Amino acid sequence: MNKKRNVTFIGLGKMGYPMAGHLSKSSIVNLRVFNRTMEKALKWNEEFEGEVVTSLEQAVSGADVVITCTGRDEDMMEIVFADDGLYAFLKEGAIFIDHTTTSFKLAKHLNESFQAKSVAFIDAPVSGGEAGAVNGILSVMAGGDKAVLKSSESLIRTYSKNITHMGQSGSGQLAKMVNQICIAGLLQGLSEGLLFAESENIDMKSLLLAISGGAAQSWQMDNRAQTMHQREFDFGFAIKWMVKDLGYCIDQAKSNNSDLGFTKEVYERYVSLMDKGHAYSDTSALMLFNELNN
Repeated sequence: MNKKRNVTFIGLGKMGYPMAGHLSKSSIVNLRVFNRTMEKALKWNEEFEGEVVTSLEQAVSGADVVITCTGRDEDMMEIVFADDGLYAFLKEGAIFIDHTTTSFKLAKHLNESFQAKSVAFIDAPVSGGEAGAVNGILSVMAGGDKAVLKSSESLIRTYSKNITHMGQSGSGQLAKMVNQICIAGLLQGLSEGLLFAESENIDMKSLLLAISGGAAQSWQMDNRAQTMHQREFDFGFAIKWMVKDLGYCIDQAKSNNSDLGFTKEVYERYVSLMDKGHAYSDTSALMLFNELNN
């Protein structure tokens, strides 16, 4: 019988909360969880089984695998490198998997820092939103050593349906940037198409039935078009986080000389919507930009 692995999950936000929940149901782990807001960790512990700890030292000491899912570069820097951060307490030979969407620069920095401690690092941002996390069907794009990723797949598959190795360290974050760039474009096109349809008083139910079976079909159309038409924007990934992610994309584009002119335009529209009180509306609220600026 395989020995259980000591696994620590850090970060119980909208994504991490259900991801850690799925992991807790696995028979192959002894699970510890840590969250900087202890109330959230205690709430999690009412629903799922796992050892809730109160410090990062307790969280990672003796851990075979550490999994993080936080918010921004700054969060990861604090969790890892602050005076009370986890860096000093990782054991040699551990695996560190980061599901946070971060900058490419941070992924490379983390990899180099962990190499100095003989800790293997996998940057593994996810796509699928809160619904994907709740349903355990996230898509994971991973950078780092392929063999290390393979050894961790049984853990990651508790909350995901697709795991793709993208290449060396940082490649996962680059793939996630492409993902966000594509979503930004899709939502801008869908917003304009729906507004055009509304201006012509086209029956929306019939329209979506007609075009979702053709080349215009997308996940955004299938899951957001009707609620966009109804002006309902509380279904998933918040504008606040999209602004953060697109900012990483735009910054990275400076180093590879790619033209993200359209992405910059969508980014600016999202910033405007945040300024108008929509920081926590989901990204499909892009449809509101013209209405709020006319």
